[in-house]
Amino acid sequence: MKTDESPTARALLALELLQSSPGSTAARLAERLGVSERAARRYVGILREAGIPVESTRGPYGGYRVGRGVRLPPLMFTATEALGLVMAVLDGHHDAADPTGPVGSALGKIVRVLPEPVAHPAEAVRRVSTRGPDAVGPDPGTTVALVQAGADRRRVRLGYDLGRKGVREMDVDPWAVVVHHARWYLLCWSHGPDARRVLRVDRVASVTVLPEGFEPPEGLDPVETLEAHFAEGWTYEVEVVVEAPVDHVARVLPRSLGRPEPLDAHTTRLLATTDEPDWYVRRLTALDVPFRIVRPEELRAAARELGRRLLASADADGGRPENL
Repeated sequence: MKTDESPTARALLALELLQSSPGSTAARLAERLGVSERAARRYVGILREAGIPVESTRGPYGGYRVGRGVRLPPLMFTATEALGLVMAVLDGHHDAADPTGPVGSALGKIVRVLPEPVAHPAEAVRRVSTRGPDAVGPDPGTTVALVQAGADRRRVRLGYDLGRKGVREMDVDPWAVVVHHARWYLLCWSHGPDARRVLRVDRVASVTVLPEGFEPPEGLDPVETLEAHFAEGWTYEVEVVVEAPVDHVARVLPRSLGRPEPLDAHTTRLLATTDEPDWYVRRLTALDVPFRIVRPEELRAAARELGRRLLASADADGGRPENL
């Protein structure tokens, strides 16, 4: 511990130690604070004067611990603990963005005291993410390391879990951590194949910060770039003509479903790629205007099959008995 830190700073550190290690003795506190036992007891006294209920127990299993008082004592979190708490709250409370509710209010206090590189993605998730039941949350420590490396513009070496193929080591420039449909992604530049990559943060097994720096692309919009990446490079090339202006199509369909281009003031061409025609055609049903699938034939076939199922559902009597 620094010798020039004030008694108040040492008292706050003593509080953090007591919260993380209840039952610490004066000797243990003194060792951790780098002071005498007498000084450690003095810092405990400062906490008590501030209204924090620090209890003491004598005997071989005795020591100091923070008790229950009339008011809640200050809580000390590391960045990793705080981000982990934010993630855990979001798992069970999808209304965590509401500042008027008790969960949203408490979460807001935590986010406000986080370091800015950590607070930014945490606040983004808090406001826009709705975590599905099958989503896998990333490790908070890993997430903090990636976010901070991106903020510091430092290259990192990742151990990336490829499942049955094992863990692959790769050097990447971490442009941004982005949350998309309840998953955390790392948008980065990989120096192996020299290509833009999108990696799932929950599959990052290790992070080592390297001395090399990097500069992200000028004018980078991480969310738009991520969605554009999801719409490119798949097996089937998609072309759909929509009878609506390009601004309307862009509002209704996410960028991950393709790139809308104006054919004229009232018609838009949607260009994309997909590996799953059945999935893609279901996403197209979000359009509230007429559209025509130009290609591929696999997407047209998927649309015909979906239409047949919907018509059959509409014609069914629901299985109700004819005579009641």
